[in-house]
Amino acid sequence: TTTPRIGDILQKLAPFLKMYGEYVKNFDNAMELVKTWTERSPQFKFIVQDIQKEKVCGNLTLQHHMLEPVQRIPRYEMLLKDYLRKLPQDSLDWKDAEKSLEIISTAASHSNSAIRKMENLKKLLEIYEMLGEEEDIVNPSNELIKEGQILKLAARNTSAQERYLFL
Repeated sequence: TTTPRIGDILQKLAPFLKMYGEYVKNFDNAMELVKTWTERSPQFKFIVQDIQKEKVCGNLTLQHHMLEPVQRIPRYEMLLKDYLRKLPQDSLDWKDAEKSLEIISTAASHSNSAIRKMENLKKLLEIYEMLGEEEDIVNPSNELIKEGQILKLAARNTSAQERYLFL
C-alpha cells in the first residue's frame, strides 16, 4: 500500500560518505600497524584472535572487517546503478535515486582520488630514499609522472650514457 523509496534517504546521507576518503587514505598504514603489532606482541595477537572467535565477527578476521568501509562506497554505487536500471523511469523515486547516484559517484571518485594521492606520496618517499635523502621531493603538490631508463647523448660527441629519469 505504500510506495517504497530509497533515493530520497540516500540523498540525505550521501554527503557523509566523503569522509570515507580519510579512512581509505589511512587504510594501508592501519593494516601495516595491525600486522606489525600482531607479529611483535603475542598479547595483542591473542586478544585479536580471541575477539575474532566471537560469533558477532562472523568468522572474519580484523583485516576483513577493516576492509568493509573501503568497499562500501563502490558497493552503494553499484547497487544504485542496478536499482536505476530496474526502476521504471516514471517511478516517484527515479529523480531522487538518480541524484543519490550522482552524489555517491562523487564520493567514490573522492575516495579513489585519496588512494591515488597516498600511492603517489608513498612512491615519492621511495624515490627520496633512493636518492640518499638529499633532495626533499616528498610534497603533496609533487606528482610522479613517469620514470625509466633513458640514454643521454653527449653534446660534444655522439656517445650515449645510460641514466634513470624521474619526471
